[in-house]
Parts: sequence; structure tokens; C-alpha cells
Amino acid sequence: MPYATLEQLTDRFGESMLIELTDRAEPPAGAIDQDVIDRALADADALIDGYLKGRYLLPLSATPPLVTDLALAIAGYKLHRNVASEKIRKDYEDALKTLRDIAAGTVRLDLAGAEPEASGASGVQFSDRERDMTPDNLKGFV
Repeated sequence: MPYATLEQLTDRFGESMLIELTDRAEPPAGAIDQDVIDRALADADALIDGYLKGRYLLPLSATPPLVTDLALAIAGYKLHRNVASEKIRKDYEDALKTLRDIAAGTVRLDLAGAEPEASGASGVQFSDRERDMTPDNLKGFV
């Protein structure tokens, strides 16, 4: 299940902008190209999954609004083949920063996680067995 849909992209960017960004036919068809949209959404999903892997069970059981927002920002940036506006670029960079924060655990999603199990022991371990080589039994070797 994709994290964002064409309907959500249309709500965010507007139909005319999506036609301008996706209609790559010669001559232009004047319609949104679903294949271009699907590719941008799949790229956004793959990028998001790369950051969520190891911290959350994939695929996500439900899509949190934050993840949908990140997918929309990333897909919107991916649809701009040439030059994205400053706002689109900033939204994309903010989405990547948020994904890094999610991967680091600073931002948490309200989902069942795949947090690594804590081991029973942590820190330095000591051994109390007798040493094989001591200054006494090494006399004469130095």
C-alpha cells in the first residue's frame, strides 16, 4: 500500500501543476500521466522504507499522517525533472531530515516497532580466571 495517493498529491499541488509536471507526451495530452505519478510515489515509498527498516515492521500496518506528508513532499520533489521551486526543495530537505530523525529514534511514529531487543548484559565484562602469564612465571624470558 503506497504511503500517498494521486488524490492526496492533487490536493497538495493542484491538478494543473500535476498535469504540467507529468504530461510528457508529444503533443501534450493535457492530462495527468498516472505512470509518472506511480513512479514518483514508488520512489518516495522506497526512500521512506529505507529509513524505517530496522526500526519498524514493514510494510506498515497503517500509514501515519506524518509518513503521508513525507511521501507527498518527496514525490512532489521527484516530479520536478528540471528545477524545483525553493519551497519544494525545502520541503524535500525537511522530509529527509525528519526521516533521519525517525531512523535515529529522535522522532517516533505511533506504530508497533521493531526495536532491537536489549541484551541482558551491557558494558565491560571482566573475567576472574587465573592469568596464564604472570611476572613470576615469565622470569628469565625478558
